[in-house]
Amino acid sequence: MGDSVQKRPDPAGESGGETPRDSEGETPRDSGSGAPCDSEEESVREASRDCRPQLDCGESGGAPALLDVRDLRVSYPLKRGIFGRGEKLFNAVDGVSFKIRRGEILGLVGESGSGKTTTGRAIVRLAPISGGEIFYGGKEISKLPNSKFAPYRKKIQMIFQDPFNSLNPRMNIFEIISEPLDIHFPKMTKAQKRDRTAELLEIVGLESGHMARFPHEFSGGQRQRIGIARALAVEPELVICDEPVSALDVSVQAQIINLLQQLRRRFNLTLLFIAHDIAVVEYLSDRIMVMTDGKIVEQGPARDVCERPQNPYTKKLIAAVPKF
Repeated sequence: MGDSVQKRPDPAGESGGETPRDSEGETPRDSGSGAPCDSEEESVREASRDCRPQLDCGESGGAPALLDVRDLRVSYPLKRGIFGRGEKLFNAVDGVSFKIRRGEILGLVGESGSGKTTTGRAIVRLAPISGGEIFYGGKEISKLPNSKFAPYRKKIQMIFQDPFNSLNPRMNIFEIISEPLDIHFPKMTKAQKRDRTAELLEIVGLESGHMARFPHEFSGGQRQRIGIARALAVEPELVICDEPVSALDVSVQAQIINLLQQLRRRFNLTLLFIAHDIAVVEYLSDRIMVMTDGKIVEQGPARDVCERPQNPYTKKLIAAVPKF
């Protein structure tokens, strides 16, 4: 099982040098050629525990945390009383605390509406923070003005759930991937940006010749690879993966998950992997946090959480995993 996870996914099913559309103009489904197991479901459902690097991921000891979230709160107003008084709030994230150590993959799992995506978005300031603190590399960043937070946008990148809507349909792939370079490396020449874009496309299993194409010319799995390439463009340290495989076929999920594992090893990336499927999270993560109603109800090493769950909600998530 360890060898199947480390194997580079075969991109032939997604790119292969051919135009990624069939004769009728329909976007093709990604092939399952890159699935690490014979059964498509088993390729994602079966955990690859033995191939994970051994990290000291406990809350005490080991290397200092790269990201330290303390009592994070994100609230939205629901109702205002007369003259704007008596405001009622909805706590999407309610006192969440956790740490991620450098090189670790931390899985955040919960059902829709649990607050997991809002947690990830709050870290990169795509959701307003109502309370709490966020430390990155030992420095408090949650209260920084936008001008001083800008350097951390380079260090923290995000891969979004919807690989189509997260890509500008009016921009070609070169423009999409090189846009972060325009912001964070303004002195790069266009030739350097083109070389960097070509390199990134090859890293994620696509062809450099795809740079002139537009998002609608690619399948879902290919578009997600483009999103990953864009996130890697500025050489981040922490990547927040917001349900990056939930909209993909099972065989393509396995390819993208294996790709994330390879990138983690190659670039020493730290990942916060957000998903609603605890089997997918177990497959990839070193540690798991379980979230519901805006709160973390259980966390620990992936094997312990999935084999010996303590919280009733965690047990329900595990029981809901389809068995074939």
